[in-house]
Amino acid sequence: MNVLLTGGAGYIGSHVLRAVLAAGHNCVVYDSLIKGHAEAVETTGAELVLGDIADTRKLLQVIGDNKIDTVINFAAFIEAGESMDKPEKYFRNNTVKTLELLETMRAGGVKRIVFSSTAAVYGTPELTPIAETAPLAPINPYGSSKLCVEYMLQAYAAAYGLGGVALRYFNVAGAHPAGDIGEAHSPETHLVPLVLQVPLGQRDDIKIFGDDYDTPDGTCIRDYIHVCDLADAHVLAAGAIEPGEIKVYNLGNGEGFSVKEVIETCRKVTGHAIPAEITPRRPGDPPRLVASSAKAIEQLGWRPEYPELETIVSHAWAWHESHPNGYND
Repeated sequence: MNVLLTGGAGYIGSHVLRAVLAAGHNCVVYDSLIKGHAEAVETTGAELVLGDIADTRKLLQVIGDNKIDTVINFAAFIEAGESMDKPEKYFRNNTVKTLELLETMRAGGVKRIVFSSTAAVYGTPELTPIAETAPLAPINPYGSSKLCVEYMLQAYAAAYGLGGVALRYFNVAGAHPAGDIGEAHSPETHLVPLVLQVPLGQRDDIKIFGDDYDTPDGTCIRDYIHVCDLADAHVLAAGAIEPGEIKVYNLGNGEGFSVKEVIETCRKVTGHAIPAEITPRRPGDPPRLVASSAKAIEQLGWRPEYPELETIVSHAWAWHESHPNGYND
């Protein structure tokens, strides 16, 4: 395959880049670097093109020059909380610009796409573990912006023969075992790196938003998937694309861990006490989000290599300890 990774300089995109190259495919990264990091691409020697996915002329040239036949799209904003305050930012960037990408792909004759979707399309689920057949009812504009794209993909498949896969991620964490790429968001909103900021001396404690949920220890439960396992799933998904069909898969471990369990694991890995403070619940936080990845395991042959939370945290800690300021170190 000749793959174009849009948003490929970001956290997940840079790990997928490694997986795509390791599988023997050609790959070009196209990124605005609003959120991504050029250093994450430079470690691979892959070509990085600076640009916006709404720049049709530039993107079409990249597609033609590199004989692109498959797009893996990560170009999106991902902060659910921010999307509540700035919905226009999320619909414009995540939805409208992806429509521009699909139109550019159509003009360039590219009919294969893997789309980075999210478990946020399910909102607050009635049952867990969550299967792909669960009701789609996002509770924030971030989830809605991604679900809009899934609907667009279905329409393009029916009208133009587009083939694709939408991957609904649960909580992605960890870092590449090599230790040279990892998570570097500003501001950081994900639990594992936030907890690890305490032993790094970057915050005094970690806030737990609510301890009165209907869960064993009262804190929210989430499904954590190692970023490298997620990356491997993208390569498998690209190989499963069929013309005129959009397939959908959940990606998670199928096992949930509470906020308190994550903090305790971080304490064990780092050897730091990591003080925690209970604060009021945040609006819109479901008590439990756990994936059923049975469909991906059965149809894609996907097998997570790093399912243990301690391994996920250990890889994350190795990255953050050696790069406390991300790619600025």
